[in-house]
Amino acid sequence: MTLPTDHPSIAARKVGVLLINLGTPDEASPKAVRRYLKQFLSDRRVVEIPQLVWQPILRGIILNTRPKKSAHAYQQVWTDQGSPLAAITRAQAEALKDAFGPDVIVDHAMRYGNPAISARLAALKEQGCERILLAPLYPQYCAATTATANDEAFRALAGMRWQPAVRTLPPYHDDPRYIAALKEAVEAQLAALDFAPDALIASFHGMPERTLHLGDPYHCHCRKTARLLSEALEREVMVTFQSRFGKAKWLEPYTDATLAALPGQGKTKVAILAPGFSADCLETLEELAMRGRDSFIEAGGERFAYLPCLNDTPGGIAMLRAILGTELEGWLPPS
Repeated sequence: MTLPTDHPSIAARKVGVLLINLGTPDEASPKAVRRYLKQFLSDRRVVEIPQLVWQPILRGIILNTRPKKSAHAYQQVWTDQGSPLAAITRAQAEALKDAFGPDVIVDHAMRYGNPAISARLAALKEQGCERILLAPLYPQYCAATTATANDEAFRALAGMRWQPAVRTLPPYHDDPRYIAALKEAVEAQLAALDFAPDALIASFHGMPERTLHLGDPYHCHCRKTARLLSEALEREVMVTFQSRFGKAKWLEPYTDATLAALPGQGKTKVAILAPGFSADCLETLEELAMRGRDSFIEAGGERFAYLPCLNDTPGGIAMLRAILGTELEGWLPPS
């Protein structure tokens, strides 16, 4: 069909895939970290305290004390490509750019910081993406991660006159392809160690215990991932939760307390992984691999190994390609 000469230019129809991760400061400085923490800790999905109570605490205490400490932690893991999370998520998108054919554009965004979800959705739309798969890269569903990423995308969509059709990636905590990728990676990493661990720990990001009672399935998803991985590996996988913040009770057992207690129980050789993270980040590289190691050794431990996330490894990318491909069915031409 021939368009009228005065018809506005329209990009060829495309399908978009937007990989979404949590976020990172733009640089490892107190100023950048403060800006990042202000956005992150102002999210009502993350801190479920009435804002009239929380904001004075956030602005008067936390944002005046925590940025310097957090900036120091970021400096321990910062790379020439920026934060590990930013670099790895970018590499994942790059590795998947040709995975679904020439009519599919794969991009990435961060819930907090840059590149912003709203900006990347606008860019996909401008490139002709009339259908977009939002893909929060969290295997286990949590309102403070998966839901808030989708919320932010929906806010951006609310400002569009011509909205694309949208799908969202469901949690894949028990997907056989995810469990198989974890199994393969863990087995290879354990085989490369020069010691046999007495204990294998799966450390998941913590959440306040009240979220479990309010109906968040996160705790159950974490437990199921660990159980399925344990069955696949045919060995025990201990479950712990890290990164607690504030005085409220969080999901237990705590990772730091467990690491400190294990040597006293005769377990002096430990390997730890973080299957709730799709990419290594501050919480895995600094909190687990550095501080976790130190606390374990100080408590009498002898050998400690952190097993990296799936990241942009061939196995990790193959798993993401398969899972994303399932959600794109019906949108792609027959292969």
